[in-house]
Amino acid sequence: MERIVVPLLERDKSQTVALEGVGVASLLLGVPAQDDCAAYSIKGDVVLVAGSDYIRGVGFDLYRMGYLNEYDLGWYLAGANFSDVVSMGAKPLGLLSVIRYPKDLPDEVFASILEGVADSCRSIGAINVGGDIGSAESVVLSASAFGLVEPQSLLRRGGAQVGDYLIVTGQTGEAGAAMKLARAEKLATVDEAERSKLLGRWRRVRPRVDAGRLLATSGFATACVDTSDGLKAAITAIASSSNVMIVVEADWVPVSKGLNRAAALLECPVESLVFGDSVDFELVATVRPEGLETVLRKCNDKGLSFHVIGRVESGMGTRFRTREGDTEIPGREWRH
Repeated sequence: MERIVVPLLERDKSQTVALEGVGVASLLLGVPAQDDCAAYSIKGDVVLVAGSDYIRGVGFDLYRMGYLNEYDLGWYLAGANFSDVVSMGAKPLGLLSVIRYPKDLPDEVFASILEGVADSCRSIGAINVGGDIGSAESVVLSASAFGLVEPQSLLRRGGAQVGDYLIVTGQTGEAGAAMKLARAEKLATVDEAERSKLLGRWRRVRPRVDAGRLLATSGFATACVDTSDGLKAAITAIASSSNVMIVVEADWVPVSKGLNRAAALLECPVESLVFGDSVDFELVATVRPEGLETVLRKCNDKGLSFHVIGRVESGMGTRFRTREGDTEIPGREWRH
């Protein structure tokens, strides 16, 4: 596989990532060096953030049904891993990928997966610096992503405080809706533009790099996590890690027209899609009340989207506030 792997990745021979006034990381050894490990020179006062994630890949129902191809799986692998790094306020730096494959896998299929990984990395200014390839009984896709963040800007799940506002970077539920519609054999009946938008959540994962950096450097964000397990799971994670009560205001939650139509086709409440086990990779964060206006203004200046959807209150757990009263947040969160 070396004759495929090296030409695909050797285009990324150099990389320097700088955090203004803090430090610089420069790639010393990447794929072209063919050494045992990638190596970075890190100077200055910085924190290296790293995370690892395996994806089902060829086990995705949408792949088996023909809605995703191998290039999409490669892109998803990198995007999903970088989203965790971004949620901690870090600037993406590099990816180590593990791609295992059956011996009869055509070279062009393997190349397509790796191209998807590399293009996903490049889309956010990062590099696939190597990893591991080799044979297996079936295709296995796993990776480890890493990035840099200032010590004072590192975001965690814990840290939300009473009085904070709860915000989300975009609409959620679209990835889950695509999957559920496909399983119900109804995805093909959806308007082409809307179907493409729903599937785009799987095909082109977009880690919210700019939003994550804005939150991290604002000085007002107190907690953050991505919605890789769904919006409900993200909110629950912050509440549990911070030992607080998070109340979501039903009337404040954004819902797309496409999601309303998907709910009608699935004959389910749209809220179950919005909050359910959907891999939309948005960011959910808590922001100090005195900094909310500043954060929203900076987002607007950068063309970014943030929606205020709730508040942090005293107590423990999560609640969903409607005009009729408080209840449990709807939807089913992903359980590992």
